[in-house]
Amino acid sequence: MQSQDVQVKPSHEKSNDWKVIANLLPYLWTFKGRVILALSCLIAAKVANLGVPILLKTLVDLMSVPPGLQTLIVVPVALIIAYGLLRLSASLFTELRELIFSRVTESAVRTVALQVFEHLHALSLRFHLSRQTGGMTRDIERGTRGIQSLISYSLYSILPTIVELGLVLGYFVWAYNYLFALITLIALVLYVIFTIVVTEWRTKYRKKMNELDSKAHQRAVDALINFETVKYFGNEEYETKRYDENLRCFREAAIQSQRSLAILNLGQQTIIATGLILILWQATIGVSNGSMTLGDLVLVNVLMIQLYIPLNFLGVIYREIKQALIDMDRMFKLLGTDREIADQDGAPDLVIKNQALGPHIQFRDVSFSYERNRQILKGIDFEVLPGKTTAVVGHSGAGKSTLARLLFRFYDVTKGSIEFDQQNIQAVTQKSVRACIGIVPQDTVLFNDTIAYNIAYGRPGASQDEIETTAKAAQIHDFITSLPDGYHSAVGERGLKLSGGEKQRVAIARTLLKNPSFLIFDEATSALDSETERAIQKELMALAQNRSTLIIAHRLSTIIYADQILVMDDGCIIERGTHDELLSLGGRYSDMWQAQQSQTKLIS
Repeated sequence: MQSQDVQVKPSHEKSNDWKVIANLLPYLWTFKGRVILALSCLIAAKVANLGVPILLKTLVDLMSVPPGLQTLIVVPVALIIAYGLLRLSASLFTELRELIFSRVTESAVRTVALQVFEHLHALSLRFHLSRQTGGMTRDIERGTRGIQSLISYSLYSILPTIVELGLVLGYFVWAYNYLFALITLIALVLYVIFTIVVTEWRTKYRKKMNELDSKAHQRAVDALINFETVKYFGNEEYETKRYDENLRCFREAAIQSQRSLAILNLGQQTIIATGLILILWQATIGVSNGSMTLGDLVLVNVLMIQLYIPLNFLGVIYREIKQALIDMDRMFKLLGTDREIADQDGAPDLVIKNQALGPHIQFRDVSFSYERNRQILKGIDFEVLPGKTTAVVGHSGAGKSTLARLLFRFYDVTKGSIEFDQQNIQAVTQKSVRACIGIVPQDTVLFNDTIAYNIAYGRPGASQDEIETTAKAAQIHDFITSLPDGYHSAVGERGLKLSGGEKQRVAIARTLLKNPSFLIFDEATSALDSETERAIQKELMALAQNRSTLIIAHRLSTIIYADQILVMDDGCIIERGTHDELLSLGGRYSDMWQAQQSQTKLIS
């Protein structure tokens, strides 16, 4: 049996194999009863497997002497029946072992995958912005598959082979002489050493293959996710060339790996063949001098074949286990990644004093920077009163959208505090803070599912009537019902089947369905036409009257009704007041208003 090439996941740090196994064991030991029972079945199967050639030896020896009536009929029939029953019991115990342990394996995979998934959602926005989704999902996929591979190959191949080797060596010493056991052991040790040394030498080729595989996958996913951008610039051929460049390099690495694999296979088969020759030569000498029978020769040959068949796969098994450990190490490192934004131990839930009006929100001397040498917010102080609307305006890069990210605790402030009803949001649970906030972002990204699913995402479990009610309020119900599949229409990857305005209206409906006590509109109507914008603006104004509201806006005409308008520049609040107050000041807001009014007149 020829070894087969496999890929080993690259790792920039040396994987701690025993640490990875230690991380996995608690998930398996949860089912310790099943583990012990499966191991018992494994030993029973190997004992039965050893008994099969021993019975065959007895049968061969019996048929080699002149048979009497009893020997000819009764004994061979009994031995043949026993032979068949032993083979059956070996298979039975093997299947029982796999059946019993399957729940352990699948439960461990499910538990680990679920924990990684939950942990990734708990990580900060900074982590996700710095990672490529394609490569990260591949790490998780390989890690969960690695658990299955490690358990499968260790329990179903390595451990059974070790048990069988111990039984065979013990039988050789007991039934014959130590030379049989010594030759078998030396051949096995040489085989294992050769396999490990050559496999480690080949690792650089397999690492390179995996690096190129992941890179090609990341580029393909990135290009497909940005499908529209590729089309805008007509760069299909450019993206194809980039992808093919990685595939070509992967091909060269795969060819090198295959060459080294041929060396490994040839060396393994040479060691196995040499061991078999020496064992059979010893057995043949024993038969010729009368110390062994013909049945002993058959027994030795069958035992060696039974032992060496799984050894033929040792190279593949070793590489698979090595790969599994490296892949699991990458996944467990994801699980061990610092959450950065974490709840304090025993943190209580946020309590909103007046759900009808919403919370009293205060920014107290808030400073923040994404990077140490680039400060975004500088000593921000303002408040959003319950039931009142505060608008924030300013040029791009002034720090407006950062306010929304801090309110959601995607990041923590570097100085100062943000308080909801006099409760620092860093002292309460993130889940409770986010539960009371609803946001309509400027860049709406939808799930690749139906329109109904995307609207209902604001409150999973909402009824169809509730979904349709919010869709009507968001001025999108008529459009949805005009579609052939209505609310069951698929929106496509990231909602690409819908226009920008349609996506934004779905986002508004989703937020309306959530019915939060605090609303954030981040350029909520920027992608809408003027008529639809005015219609939705009325709905948003009516909604904002009953809730604390923060509006991040570019078009000043959408926020003239706000109770307070903040003008930001370079991370600072430079003006504040109502629309009329700011116009009378004749400052930055007044200049922005005049510029936008002039632009509107030119367009009209």
